[in-house]
Amino acid sequence: MSSCSHEHDNALHGVHGHHDIKARLAEAEILCTAVGARLTPLRKEVLELILNASAPMGAYDLLAKIKGQADRPAAPPTVYRTLDFLLEKGLIHRLTSINAYIPCCHPREGHQAAFLICTECHSVKEASAQGLIQQLDQLAASDQFSAQHSIIEISGKCHQCSTHQ
Repeated sequence: MSSCSHEHDNALHGVHGHHDIKARLAEAEILCTAVGARLTPLRKEVLELILNASAPMGAYDLLAKIKGQADRPAAPPTVYRTLDFLLEKGLIHRLTSINAYIPCCHPREGHQAAFLICTECHSVKEASAQGLIQQLDQLAASDQFSAQHSIIEISGKCHQCSTHQ
């Protein structure tokens, strides 16, 4: 399950009821249209699967669900291209340490985030990390290094798992 660690419109959180997911899909359509891109049926289906997931989903988990729900064949390259599109548009995040995907809490904002990943229950919390990312960019620049992308993932135990041992 994914959630955000800061205050904002609850309709932008990761895992929701069906009404909120419909709103998130409609928002994704608007975002794609605004930049001249199409949210194809497969892209929409993959995004919906990620939005409905109770935990981060891997590409092959998504592939299995697509094959199980659709009569059309789906291949790994197709799913990876779809995930790349959703990443590029800022609709999802890739958690590199566990090679899985979660919905973005703020798809309209083009923000930088840190991810708190519970090793017990596998919950993921998206936290704003703008100041930290700026510090890392300054550190890189001071060494004449041009950072292209920064991902901050912190693994450990969430509050609930820490208190229920």
